[in-house]
Amino acid sequence: MSAIRLLVLGAVRQHGRAHGYQVRGDLEFWGAHEWSNAKPGSIYHALKQMAKQGLLHAYETAPSTAGGPPRTEYEVTAEGEAEFFALLRSALTAHDQRMDVLSAGIGFLVDLERGEAVALLKERIAGIEEWRGAVTEHYVPEDGPEQIGHIGEIMNYWIHSADAGAEWTRGLIDRIENGAYTFAGEGEPFRGILGEGEENPYATGTPHPGDSR
Repeated sequence: MSAIRLLVLGAVRQHGRAHGYQVRGDLEFWGAHEWSNAKPGSIYHALKQMAKQGLLHAYETAPSTAGGPPRTEYEVTAEGEAEFFALLRSALTAHDQRMDVLSAGIGFLVDLERGEAVALLKERIAGIEEWRGAVTEHYVPEDGPEQIGHIGEIMNYWIHSADAGAEWTRGLIDRIENGAYTFAGEGEPFRGILGEGEENPYATGTPHPGDSR
């Protein structure tokens, strides 16, 4: 699974309707260009591809009064809404997701209802523990990595990563169950998006033609 689809769908969804430069600005504001493949070219490509696939509806707006070309604005379709939630649930439950996919999932965690978020994270822990058990069928952590030569360091790393991942997830569940954050159906959740014309302190370059005006 690629993080870019979830990130782009989620960013458009938060605006309701957004053009490419807004999506790019939001993702840069979140730092996604540093921890994922959400680079400008990937963002614009994803927008166009998902519009072709029916996940986004593309609107061509009038040219700007400054004389620039018309820009394309996007809106999530019913199919795109279903895809967004499928990707989000997968990002949160699959124990072997890449860091960028999990990070994207965390970024949209509050788009779920609180109870479902907790259930998905518990499913994640179950997956981690099952995977850890499969590793320890061949490797005994207490005996140290030396038992199978330096290759044991690989399994040692896997075990430590699994333990750290489960511990972090349990902490997140505790915070959510104790009332942290505002989830779907509870009021207006936090939205880390830039307003129209708001300066992005993390911008990496110039606007994309047709999307900046």
